[in-house]
Amino acid sequence: MIIVGTYSFNNGRQALTSARYAAELREVKEVIAAVDTASCKTKMSREKTMPGKTLYSPRAINKVFSEQFTLRDWRKHRVQCEYSTTYYEPGYAPEALSKGAFREMDFVKSCVGVEIQFGKYAFMVYNVCAKMTIFHKLGVIDVGIEIVPVKAFADDMSTGVSYFEQFTWDLERRGVADIDIPVLILGVAAA
Repeated sequence: MIIVGTYSFNNGRQALTSARYAAELREVKEVIAAVDTASCKTKMSREKTMPGKTLYSPRAINKVFSEQFTLRDWRKHRVQCEYSTTYYEPGYAPEALSKGAFREMDFVKSCVGVEIQFGKYAFMVYNVCAKMTIFHKLGVIDVGIEIVPVKAFADDMSTGVSYFEQFTWDLERRGVADIDIPVLILGVAAA
C-alpha cells in the first residue's frame, strides 16, 4: 500500500513531523508500506453494479493493519461508557444503558491516535471531529492520524466506501473548531 494523498487538519502535518511525534509518524508510514493489498483482494461482489468482480476486502486490510501495528507495540485503547440518566423526563426509567458500551481508538502509542477507516463516510467525520477530540479530552492522545482510501482504491471495494477526496473536501469547508486536535489524513492506494 502507498500513501498518495495527505491533508493537514488543524496543523496535523506540522505536529506529526515535529521531533516529538516523528518516530510514530515514521512507524505509521512503515505499517502502510507493509500492507500487501494484493493479498487483500478476496471479496467476491454480489452487488448488481459489479457482479462477480473480485474486490478489496476492508476486513482483510484491517487485519493486516492490526498485525503490523501490534508488531510495533501500538495498542487499541478502549474506554467504558457510563451513560447518564440525568436527561430523561420524569417517570421514564431506562434499562441498563452502559452494559458493554465503549469507545475505542484503533491504535495508540506515545499520545498519537490512529484510526483506519475503509467504511462509510460518517465514520471518517466521527473519527476526526468527535472521537479524537474525546480521546484527547480523556488524556489518551494529543494528535491523530486517519488512514483512508483514495477514490480510485475505494472504487475497487464494495459500494458505499468513502474516500479521501470527499472527506478532505468536507473538512476544508467545515473549518477548524477550537476543540479540534491536529490530525493528519493519509489517503492510501494499492501499490
